[in-house]
This record gives sequence, C-alpha cells and structure tokens, in this order.
Amino acid sequence: MSLLPFKKKQAPVEAPFNPELEAFLKDYSIEMMPRTAEKVDDFTTLLPSGTRVYIAHIEGTPIKDMVATAKRLSADGYNVMPHFPARIIKDEATLGDWIARYQGEAGVEQALLLAGGVATPHGDFESSVQLLETGLFGKAGFKHLHVAGHPEGNKDIDPDGSDKNVMDALLWKQKFSETSDAQMALATQFAFEAGPIIEWANAIKAAGVDIPIHIGIAGPAKLQTLIKFAIACGVGPSLKVLQKRAMDVTKLLLPYEPTEILTELAAHKAANPDFNITNVHFFPLGGIKTNAKWAIAHGGTSTVPANPTKEAV
Repeated sequence: MSLLPFKKKQAPVEAPFNPELEAFLKDYSIEMMPRTAEKVDDFTTLLPSGTRVYIAHIEGTPIKDMVATAKRLSADGYNVMPHFPARIIKDEATLGDWIARYQGEAGVEQALLLAGGVATPHGDFESSVQLLETGLFGKAGFKHLHVAGHPEGNKDIDPDGSDKNVMDALLWKQKFSETSDAQMALATQFAFEAGPIIEWANAIKAAGVDIPIHIGIAGPAKLQTLIKFAIACGVGPSLKVLQKRAMDVTKLLLPYEPTEILTELAAHKAANPDFNITNVHFFPLGGIKTNAKWAIAHGGTSTVPANPTKEAV
C-alpha cells in the first residue's frame, strides 16, 4: 500500500465568465501590416464578422501592397481602415490617388489619419490636421475618420513633456468633427495601466473633447517582445508595469496578457456608461492569431469568429 493516497484527477477549472469584459470587447478592432496579414490563411476563422481592421502603413511599404491587403480583407467581409501617415505622403495629388485606389479597388470608406513615425516629412504634409484640411476625405464620402490619441502624451509633439500641443490639436479635431459628415474617433497608443488611462479620458472630456475613444491595447506577447515595442513606440510611465514584471522571476518567462487592464477598464465602463472609451483597439504584438484567440477566449459571444466551425490555420 502506498503511503501517499492517490487523488482523482480533476478537470481544469475554467476562468469565470465576465459579462463586463465581454461587453467591453464587443466590436473590437485590430491592427496589422501587409506582411503580417500574409501569415494568416483565413481571417474568418479568427475575427468576428464586420471587425474593423486597421492596416498600418510603414515607411517603404508600396501602396499597391496596402491596397491588395485592403482588397483581401474587404472581400472577407471586414471593415478596412488603412493608415494615412501624413509625413510619407508627398503631396495632395498623392493623397488623392491613394484615396481613389482604396475606394476603387477595395471599397474603403474609412481612414486613420496620423502624422506617422517619420522625423522628416517626405513632402507637403506633417500632421493629420493638414490631411483633414485638404477636404479630400469629405469629397470622397468617407464615413469614418479616426485620428491619434496619446494617453501618456507624445514627446514628438510636446518635447517639453507637457500636453499643450496635443490638446490644441485635439480641440481643433473636436471642432472639425462637429462639422464633418464622417464619424470620428480617437485611436490611441497602447499603455499598460488602467488608472492613468481613465484619468486622461476624463481630462480631455472635461476640456471639451468628446470624440469617442478607441483605446489601444497591446495583445498577448512575450515580455521581451512587448518591452522592445513599448520603448520603440514611446510608451510613457506605464512601461514600469512591464519593467516590474520583468524583475519577477516567476513571471519573466510567462507571456503578457491584457486581462488585468481590460478587466479594470471594463468594470469602470460598466459603472460609468457615459465613459468616453467606447471600443478596444488591439496591437497584436505577439501575432494576429494569438491575439484573436485570446479575444475569443475572453469575449464570449462578442468575439465569435465569422466562421467558427473551421479550425484556424
């Protein structure tokens, strides 16, 4: 007879259902590039029908590759929102050509306008405000125009560490939104602490900016990968959350997941229905499939893929 009694093997305990998180993940969006999109054979096995997919336009990416990716996603039933980075667009004629190609070849009716990560403009534009001032998106009948938001500030825009220039730009965009036929939203940089995000969202609303916020969230990824991207993207004070985690040997090798920050934001939204964060926007730094599968596991009916009967490849 064994001195140690054998215990009956128990089934793994599933995470408790969180209706607040499910509601918060409804209509989430996700970002990708042409080269990362190529790694996915079938988006319908991963993303819900009608998901908004942002296509990031990195310097050097040919417009034909951007349009081809937009066409593929649109054909699969997704709402495509390509980036229009002001500083890599040479002139108004180039901007008009991009708009026409996206519309004509991929049926695109929405865009994310941003300055872009290039230090020196390639041509006439250096800000999203200048792109909006051309009036070309309005003439083309774009239905959704999103612009950038910065919960932790942006030192490229405000080198002194203040938020003066960022706030001036937001107030200008607020006025623009009041006259534009397009629906506008702020798509933000990702951060890792819920408290400062809530404070920032409340502060800009108090200042008169009530454009809906689509909060940027880093998807599941290896900690080393996440820290690298966070530093490169200029993530501010909330970077300390990752640095603290990196010092914990028990967590160092475990992948980061956004469960904690999203649970906190979802709870705040449930308690404050008028809170101006309306949607989640994922940066799938650990891969599109990994991010989508996390959303499926935590979002309930809100995140069921368009083709749930087919296994993701």
